[in-house]
Amino acid sequence: MNDSAVPRALTAGAGRHTIYGSHMADTQKTTVYLDPADYRRLKAIARARGCAPAQLVREAVARYAASETPARQARSVGAGNSRKGDLSERAEELLAGLKRR
Repeated sequence: MNDSAVPRALTAGAGRHTIYGSHMADTQKTTVYLDPADYRRLKAIARARGCAPAQLVREAVARYAASETPARQARSVGAGNSRKGDLSERAEELLAGLKRR
């Protein structure tokens, strides 16, 4: 594309302007429908903080997702599960069957 085909607003002050969404290459776009009253409150909070409402939504989703993500268990947990509920009752019997070295 030659310079004459690029709109002046995109080339003026090189490096200061970005095309919508191009600065967020590692993100996933989605659409969220909000209640009008919630959206007004969101905009007021964003205005007070000096950021975009979308930034507040991303922060809120990140916090929620982190709080709802189940804790990971080690893969070894349950690896020796015999699926028999009487193991503790039969411990002596089972241990007697083992040979000591």
